[in-house]
Amino acid sequence: MHASPTVPGKDIGKMRKDIHAPKVEGIAMAVVREADEEGDDGWFVYLINQNDTTMENVLVSSRGYGELEGESRKTSELRHFMQELAPKSWAKIERIVEDVFALSNQYWLSFYIGTTLHDKKYIFLAGSIEEDNFTTVPLLNKRGVMIE
Repeated sequence: MHASPTVPGKDIGKMRKDIHAPKVEGIAMAVVREADEEGDDGWFVYLINQNDTTMENVLVSSRGYGELEGESRKTSELRHFMQELAPKSWAKIERIVEDVFALSNQYWLSFYIGTTLHDKKYIFLAGSIEEDNFTTVPLLNKRGVMIE
């Protein structure tokens, strides 16, 4: 028989309420159509750091999910790591294929600023990656769909 771990005088739900996650601001994810290394048109996902601080130990998990033709579908989860992302800069995270635009595409970002962990979920809803939703992506100066 296994006992669940307890902390004397604390209840787990209360402990979670005591954790105050810092708000993530000035960080965006964007999907941009541009030429790849061979000159062919492709779609790419970018992480944009508009802040004056360096993001460290940056981890982005990506996955797609939803319904296609009445069937529940999900993509493989991909993880991307970078040691740091400098202030006022961007990083190309991955190529994304148009086939998954009919799904919701989620990017879960975790990173440190100093010793403080930050995280935020960005979701490009099914059908939202289209030219009607394009804006000029800061720092990158390219047109695409962006979530802040």
